[in-house]
Amino acid sequence: MKKFTLEMLAKMAGVGVATVDRVLNERGGVSPETTRKVLNAARAMDIKRPLPEAYQHPWQVEVFLSANPSHFFKQLAQDFADIAGGLGYRRITLHRTFIPESQPEKLAHYIMQSSEKRDGLIVFGHDYPIIHEALAHCRARGVPVVTIVTDLPGAARLCHVGINQQQAGRTAGLLMSKTARQPGDVIMVSGRVDYRAHQQRIAGFREAIAQRAPHLRLRELLCGQDQRDMIRSLLHDALLHSPQLVGIYNTGVGNTEIRTTLQQHQLLGDCVYITHELYSVTRALLQHDLASFTLDQNAAQHARLAMDILLRHLDTGEQPDLYRAGKVELKVITAENID
Repeated sequence: MKKFTLEMLAKMAGVGVATVDRVLNERGGVSPETTRKVLNAARAMDIKRPLPEAYQHPWQVEVFLSANPSHFFKQLAQDFADIAGGLGYRRITLHRTFIPESQPEKLAHYIMQSSEKRDGLIVFGHDYPIIHEALAHCRARGVPVVTIVTDLPGAARLCHVGINQQQAGRTAGLLMSKTARQPGDVIMVSGRVDYRAHQQRIAGFREAIAQRAPHLRLRELLCGQDQRDMIRSLLHDALLHSPQLVGIYNTGVGNTEIRTTLQQHQLLGDCVYITHELYSVTRALLQHDLASFTLDQNAAQHARLAMDILLRHLDTGEQPDLYRAGKVELKVITAENID
């Protein structure tokens, strides 16, 4: 087929030449509605070549997740697999790729490579310029990207799916202010402090304590960097200098180490302990009244919302609201409402 004919067909269908090429050569990545427009225009022009049937191939979707061994990401990976294999998602072929969070260059490379062969991407990544560049590359190619869990403000994405991390920190601060009624020290343990989600949780927690609990003294932030031995050592040293500990807030991993260290200092169960994510360790802490609250991000809702938003966009071209469409509700778990 000559180039000028492709251009004429594209003009008649109201689409780009690349879209016409993808439809006629069955390359995928074009919504059913647009495919029908191109094929109807081709028939109207009486194109002398076999035309494909309406697009029936499954959408090729790749999900990029953290290789972090934390419970949340393990659960999120399983939730994506379960949802993609369920009834109603037969039009999706799901590919999952796990990249260490410490390797943004590798993630950016894989994102750009994936944009050459996938119809849409779901990406967990941190706020690095190279990740923004990779998402801009996807947009330039017409490949929609949904970001999840950690926000990337200003990035070229279709939608963000996740909880409001700063609101989560403020919620933890409110719970601490209502539960730790006696004056004393509160220790904060953070995951990677260069990651936006942990920054926002700590900032929200500080704000709420400052506004609601002047009787509580926030000690210097313990930057555990997601290293369990470091968390144990930092907390041990901090407890030696906090004779009036009334609360502890953990934004990330390390609950096993925190439990052990508090127990060694005979503080486990005697101070307000607030952490994140419901899994075997935090479940046991709640059930034995050793932790007060767990704030759960709801991994299953992340996976379901991200898949639904991307599928609707691929099928119909629907443009979701950047934040409202993908808002995940934070779950506050206590000993009385464990599922």
